Amino acid sequence: MINKTILDNGIRVISEALPHANSVSIGIWVANGSRHERRESNGVAHFIEHLLFKGTSRRSALDIAREIDSVGGILNAFTSREYVCYYAKVLDKFLPKAVDILVDIFHNSLFDPEEIEKERKVVLQEISMMEDNPDDSIHDLFHQHFWKGHPLGMSILGDQESVSSLSRDKIVGYKNHMYRADDIIITAAGKVDHQDLLDLIGKLLPDVPQGSGKVACQNPVYEKRIELIGKELEQVHMCLGVKGLPQHHSQRYEAFIMNTILGGSMSSRLFQEVREKQGLAYSVYSYMASHVDAGSLVVYAGSGQEHFTEVLEITVRELMRLKKEPISMLELDSAREQLKGNLILSLESSDNRMSKLAKNEIYFGGYQPLEEITAGFDRVTSESIMQLSSELLDDNYLTLVLLGKLGNTRFALSDISLQ
Repeated sequence: MINKTILDNGIRVISEALPHANSVSIGIWVANGSRHERRESNGVAHFIEHLLFKGTSRRSALDIAREIDSVGGILNAFTSREYVCYYAKVLDKFLPKAVDILVDIFHNSLFDPEEIEKERKVVLQEISMMEDNPDDSIHDLFHQHFWKGHPLGMSILGDQESVSSLSRDKIVGYKNHMYRADDIIITAAGKVDHQDLLDLIGKLLPDVPQGSGKVACQNPVYEKRIELIGKELEQVHMCLGVKGLPQHHSQRYEAFIMNTILGGSMSSRLFQEVREKQGLAYSVYSYMASHVDAGSLVVYAGSGQEHFTEVLEITVRELMRLKKEPISMLELDSAREQLKGNLILSLESSDNRMSKLAKNEIYFGGYQPLEEITAGFDRVTSESIMQLSSELLDDNYLTLVLLGKLGNTRFALSDISLQ
């Protein structure tokens, strides 16, 4: 059973009771991420995520770690472009402890200047580690160019310059402004009683500022772009992407199935052609990045310098096939059942259910029943996928980013086409 309560100050509390579970997963979500930052303070949301574990007026950083470890629990956090989440997973009898720790770090963190400087070094090392790993950095580079000039193009981590410039006043000021009641969602799933959860939160959560800290953001503009970035690497890493769909779009089910057929699994067209049949790459896949108002469909591959042009040609060919060739019923049904099966299996985990509650609230304003989602997949046809692919797979929306030892490689915009 799913219950939702809006507290007097506007905070939303949503829970899903799973009577046969032994655990509870609980998260405090703030529906503000890196896209809501100013460019000069890029990375501040992620930096705050780190700093909330560095000590409160009641607990040191070591106390926080010891308390959650002492009950065999998990305590962590993550930042995305549109939200930040602080979460814990514990045995159900330790839920009061988990709520107490989460609320304490969320509301009472000290932002001690000495801890800020120590954690700044950690975040700068995290940025350096990402930049040293081309498998990770290529995706950041791709979105910087795909969303060029738009907040969605900013790195979630920030960069060395922006993170180095963040003062304590800027950090605390950002948190106080952005962590407001209308943007805060508390979700829990597992062996949990909704009223018990409300009682715990009511006792522990002090007043928070009402309203929302979000700033209105214009929709991004899509343009055809090609970026070649030379770097001494063993492989050439490629991201080729086109316009995708927002999270709430009515044709999102077509997009999910299209991505699965293209490169979303080991049986996908790209994996089978590039890796299994021709052995041109170890890693090749596609994915969708969907936001409130926009999205992208991206293909990634890493291959040797002598093979990356072949991989690129196959990628373009497979994208064009989606536009011009009807998908067989066998392939369509296989992708449909794969997605439905993956979804149902994921819901066996209390932390996945907790995340689903929050994301449904952020993107749809309420819970999406499993039956509604599976019915959406069942409605998809070969014709509806071709119609969507013809709309999205357009030269005007295409961005190609290459990273590696490119030699004399040159591409003009006209050399890469989906027409």
